[in-house]
Amino acid sequence: AQLSCLARLLGAKNLTADFGRFPPDLLLFFDPSEVPPGTCGEFYARASRGNLDLLPRGSSRRTRLLRGARTCLGVRSSRLDPRQLGSLGALVCDMEPGTIPASHPGILQNLKLCPALTGAQQDALNALLLTGGTEYGDPSSWDLQTLQDLGPLVLALNRTTLSLVAKAAREDFIRSIVATYSSQGHSQQEKSLILLRAFAAAAASSHPRLKRSTDSCQSKPITANTIATDSSLFLHYSPEQFNACLSNDVLMENLEALLNQMFTVEFYNVMKEKVDQVYPSGIPEEQLRRLGEVARRYSEKEISQWSVTSSDTLAALLDPSKGDWDDSQVQQLLSRFLTLEGTLTGPLLRDIGGRRLCNLQEEQVEQIPAEAIRTAGQLNISACSQAKKEQLYRKARVAFAGLAGTPSTYYCQLRPYLGGAPAEDLKDLANAGEAIDMDMGTFLSLNPKELQKLSVMDVKNLLGKNLPELKKAENEPLVMGWVERQSQRELDRILGICLQGGMEEPTGTTTPAPPTTTASVTSTATSPVPT
Repeated sequence: AQLSCLARLLGAKNLTADFGRFPPDLLLFFDPSEVPPGTCGEFYARASRGNLDLLPRGSSRRTRLLRGARTCLGVRSSRLDPRQLGSLGALVCDMEPGTIPASHPGILQNLKLCPALTGAQQDALNALLLTGGTEYGDPSSWDLQTLQDLGPLVLALNRTTLSLVAKAAREDFIRSIVATYSSQGHSQQEKSLILLRAFAAAAASSHPRLKRSTDSCQSKPITANTIATDSSLFLHYSPEQFNACLSNDVLMENLEALLNQMFTVEFYNVMKEKVDQVYPSGIPEEQLRRLGEVARRYSEKEISQWSVTSSDTLAALLDPSKGDWDDSQVQQLLSRFLTLEGTLTGPLLRDIGGRRLCNLQEEQVEQIPAEAIRTAGQLNISACSQAKKEQLYRKARVAFAGLAGTPSTYYCQLRPYLGGAPAEDLKDLANAGEAIDMDMGTFLSLNPKELQKLSVMDVKNLLGKNLPELKKAENEPLVMGWVERQSQRELDRILGICLQGGMEEPTGTTTPAPPTTTASVTSTATSPVPT
């Protein structure tokens, strides 16, 4: 939003022509119609290096940007030549899948800039690569360097393409990923696991599998030494042989070391089965803390039987670095913890996150102590029901009561929870004698029923220096509903920002009209209220 406002400001000052001075991200928000025709090619070449994710896919601004680029560069068909590709950059990401095989093979460099490709685009990419007519040649000739040169495009390779790549090249590539896996961030690890699953599927389709008629280990038994020295077990064992060659004792004694390796879901399912065999009557709490990614393989029904009484256990299970949970699993995990009289703390609330916190039942939210809210940091509870917002606000108010003497600090702590605040408390903030400068995002998150109870002066005092933002938000339903219930004279006299839509003073008399029911009044400045 800040970039968009800045771009409009620069356009108003006729600085669009001097676009070379501004970063590519900012150019995405410029109005293409204001770019001089003679320099449009340079403009789009620079803008295309910006982060397209700043503009939602399919949004009018992003669509207008691509349309302007096509017009400027003379794109009249699906085929793009090298000159056009050079100027379009990441804007190619929004073009039709048919553009990929129809264009110059250099389009692969553009596709590397795409945050994500649609399924149809991935199919088109693989079709192009299978022709062997790109700079990478036929997939059967690819080696480790080729796979690395493909960069992010390797994530889009399908099983057909990968099955043509030599086994040695695939294994070398996977080993290169495994070598850096432990040092990768969570999002990069997710991409690495996607690659692992794709390469494992390709290996399964291109090589005969061991017979499943026997449960015996037909490979080398997996020992503690095997786990310590071989970081690519999934390359040397199928899930069936991993099950046959790994004893339950070796698994439990080396669980942490195994979970530091990369595995597909099938391998984690094998580990889960073995854990259940070791503890048929239920997994001890101290063992739950060790499960990591394996814990994510348990159903809600199974989780409902866990012994989760310690906040340390819950924190270990919720650790995001150990893998992602489904919302329903987290809901069951928290329900089980609270049923066993566990207490939610601030750090736990941070691990749970505001969105999942909103999935709790109201009686469970009531169990959260105010102290936990105080130490939880900024939680986003926008997804909560109004009733839960009000519950959490009451707890936040208690948690930060000691800061009430310094309104600006008090507001900063209460801000995530103000969607549940009653009008009386909002009035107190507005008239605390110190500007809190409420941002428009927080203002628009207020309870509409409570906002209607605020006077024009209350709103002015709440927004402070951010009052001009109210004019920009005048078409928001929340703002429109509030404005309709205010006197237009007061809106003009107190706010002075040309906010329209309030109630006009009755005409034909100098005496205010007697009070009437206003629930159905929807008058505007052009429809006076009758005396």
